[in-house]
Amino acid sequence: MASVLTVSQLNKYVSFKIKSDLKLKGIAVKGEISNFTVHYKSGHAYFTVKDENSAVKAVMFSSNVSKLKFLPENGMNVLVLGSLEVYERDGVYQIIASDITPLGTGAVHMQVEQIKEKLRKQGIFDESTKKPIPLVPKKLAVVTSLTGAALQDILHIVQRRYPVCSVEIYPAQVQGILAVKSICSSLANADKSGADTVILARGGGSLEDLMPFNTEEVALAVAGCKTPVISAVGHETDTTLSDYAADMRAPTPSAAAELSTPDKNDMINAIQLLKKKLDKAVQSRLDVQFSAVEALRNRIKALSPMHKLENDIKRVELINSRLESALNRKIERSEAELEKLAAQLNALSPFNVLNRGYSLTEKDGMVVDNSNVLQKGDIVTIRFSESSAKAEIVSVEENS
Repeated sequence: MASVLTVSQLNKYVSFKIKSDLKLKGIAVKGEISNFTVHYKSGHAYFTVKDENSAVKAVMFSSNVSKLKFLPENGMNVLVLGSLEVYERDGVYQIIASDITPLGTGAVHMQVEQIKEKLRKQGIFDESTKKPIPLVPKKLAVVTSLTGAALQDILHIVQRRYPVCSVEIYPAQVQGILAVKSICSSLANADKSGADTVILARGGGSLEDLMPFNTEEVALAVAGCKTPVISAVGHETDTTLSDYAADMRAPTPSAAAELSTPDKNDMINAIQLLKKKLDKAVQSRLDVQFSAVEALRNRIKALSPMHKLENDIKRVELINSRLESALNRKIERSEAELEKLAAQLNALSPFNVLNRGYSLTEKDGMVVDNSNVLQKGDIVTIRFSESSAKAEIVSVEENS
């Protein structure tokens, strides 16, 4: 007769058998997730993995849940890693999951989108946190693979556009299991190098090839750099989380080299244009100053004693000229008046009578107009028109 076991004994025995089976340790089970829930207090995740015919329960403890790079969703095809154990209380076996990996391209996209949303909520992609890219860098730090074409493209373009800029290379694995750690380490070293700009670059590839740049670790490393970072991962159509976290995204590594450096020809043209503007501004300024100096010179001249003296001399000369003119006119009028009076006087002059045969008698220089002033023996002058004669008064007689 078979042994009689209690339920607890049976479940314990089955649990022992399963635990002792090495094939059930470190198993990987592929299937679809359903009924996924995370306990709000403990943080443990409970779910079911199923396929078309069967289902198995699973649990993931909070310590492993916190390490997940994505949030599993119902209906997602996943690969669950862990060990099989029996939950003795209920007599059911379940997978104690240590990790969950999404399967298929769609799952990878979902994983990336979930990380992107998480980082977005943390403000990693905020435009307000973006640092400006220096226009004229002295040194660039390039984080990329030493063997990739991206590095050669960057070096060639920097040499062509802005050869005075130095370029320091910080090698990193850009693909594979060690890529994430390598990229983060090189970014940290580049950030401490004193470079003006850091370029994170790799060439194109599949979604799986670019996955290191879609990890939370690399995105946080990019956002944490104090130096402005340009992310140039993949081709123009590729966009990674490092692009969103960087201060600037470049569609290609070549474009990153162009965005991080000025073109020497543009700089030469700009300098020539600035020189023309400066020359014009200086000349304009000089013209203004020369005009101001000339105005001051004229003002000083106008206020100088010599200028005042010259003006006074001119004014005196003008007054003198006016006085001379007035005096000459006065003299001319007086001469004309005198000639007029002389003519009138001459017309009334007794000497004019002499021309008609008369004579004029003078005594002691005075005209004798009455015989009463004469006495016998007086000497008088008898004046004719053209001569005179002396005579002695013999007698004075009254006219009858």
